[in-house]
Amino acid sequence: MDTDSPRTYIEGDRTMKARQNGIVQPLLTDLYQITMAYAYWKAEKTSDHAVFDLFFRKNPFQGEFTIFAGLEECLKFLQNFHYSDSDIEYLRATLPSTIENEFYRFLRNLTASDVVVYAVEEGSVVFPRIPLLRVEGPLIVVQLLETTLLTLVNYASLMATNAARYRIAAGNHMTLLEFGLRRAQGPDGGLSASKYAYIGGFDGTSNVLAGKLFNIPVKGTHAHSYITSFTDFAELKTTRLKHAVTGEEADLVTLSRDFRAQLSQLLLNTDPNEASDGELAAMISFAIAFPQGFMALVDTYDVLRYLLAPPPLSGLLNFCAVALSLNTLGYKAHGIRIDSGDLAYLSCRARETFVKVAQQYNLPWFANMTIVASNDINEDTILSLNEQGHKIDCFGIGTHLVTCQRQPALGCVYKMVEINDLPKIKLSQDVGKVTMPGRKNVYRLYGADGHALIDLLTRSTEPEPQVGEKVLCRHPFQESKRAYVIPTRVEPLYKVYWKNGRLTDPLPDLKQVRQRVQESLKTLRQDHKRNLNPTPYKVSVSGGLYSFMHDLWLQNAPIGELS
Repeated sequence: MDTDSPRTYIEGDRTMKARQNGIVQPLLTDLYQITMAYAYWKAEKTSDHAVFDLFFRKNPFQGEFTIFAGLEECLKFLQNFHYSDSDIEYLRATLPSTIENEFYRFLRNLTASDVVVYAVEEGSVVFPRIPLLRVEGPLIVVQLLETTLLTLVNYASLMATNAARYRIAAGNHMTLLEFGLRRAQGPDGGLSASKYAYIGGFDGTSNVLAGKLFNIPVKGTHAHSYITSFTDFAELKTTRLKHAVTGEEADLVTLSRDFRAQLSQLLLNTDPNEASDGELAAMISFAIAFPQGFMALVDTYDVLRYLLAPPPLSGLLNFCAVALSLNTLGYKAHGIRIDSGDLAYLSCRARETFVKVAQQYNLPWFANMTIVASNDINEDTILSLNEQGHKIDCFGIGTHLVTCQRQPALGCVYKMVEINDLPKIKLSQDVGKVTMPGRKNVYRLYGADGHALIDLLTRSTEPEPQVGEKVLCRHPFQESKRAYVIPTRVEPLYKVYWKNGRLTDPLPDLKQVRQRVQESLKTLRQDHKRNLNPTPYKVSVSGGLYSFMHDLWLQNAPIGELS
């Protein structure tokens, strides 16, 4: 993980500060990339120029869209691409002794200065077969980039897509917090999850290092262990709290016990002795530490206990008592977190209780206190809670979000499409694995309703589609599937991001990428984004690319012989 100070890159009159994860380096690769590099070098292919496409073949999570993320990290990798002395020493000790010393000197001098990268804007909605990156440059160098670029894009895009789906399920009014560090695949997985959950639409994280490195809002309260660490009021070394305005002190234990008795008799028709004194002591202690915006976990023992009727007891009762005590001293509590049980029912009962207390004590703000729910929440849970009419304001989501349990990998690939100006095609009996040869441009065509209608791949030598002019769009592999489109808007998806060993433009910050995600999602029709049976978004090729690709296919496909 990166805990070093930012590196600074000077680009003309622009200065850009960037953090590069310390493990993202040329040796973060598969061994066969190094062995291929030697074989290329041995075959005297150091002057060969290649073009590679990085793309995926299927949208994740049974959905019909993907969010492209990881571009910034890819470009930082290019900025820092070089083999250190220790890298070379390690490779000498690891690779076969037959490798010539001159190859190691060749590696030591390699940089990405002759590489050119075209890419889709980070945070954009993307679809299968669209090259997210087009990487051009010396064959050996662009080959050595493969594994690292894939690892930087695959999880980032998967994670951002997962987060965007949670945001769509929860709605824009809901606060979403990422709580997954303890369940993530290691520290780097946890850090990446926090970053790309924020890009995908989450509002904050519990991950303090992510907050420091990426300027993401950090949120958190306390665990059940804090509640269970107290047994009774005698353990409280400090019980007094100063008034927020006057500075006069009052005993929070006395106030809270009095309010608990009042609430039990006036509103809840319960015996206050049913509630846990240890829990109340813990909440008082936490409120003294954090009187501004006090929030408490209320399900350590029981949010609601079921007797003849289900009145709120223990956690909820104790919280309301402490919240009213804080109000007496000029503070406003923030809300509660529920981490177990029937979240829809408990949130509704909690909201009813807040409303009753607000009415009884003439405190309108009390009715609107925040209810946070956690407890192994996934996308389907949110959709179910929506149907049940929950009263939750914020979801804290961990395991299912950061591990992408519904689909743990996106499956991006990195394929050569051109070498020394000669187009290359990979053939397969599985048509889905056939590559599209040559340099390509990508355009998004918009329909009359303003929504994105179709993505079109063209040969880089073809003219750009024009607004108001008929465009032939063909399925890349099925001859009969074709249609004319008259676009109302044409959006070129590629920009040059890296050329001549430098960034061509300053990169957007995390908030700007996050905003790009939401803007890009708005361009899709709702049926493309829905959770159940979404409509597939069409990706097509131009007539010119279709003919070029199929001619090359026939030239390279072996001709069988019957006997």
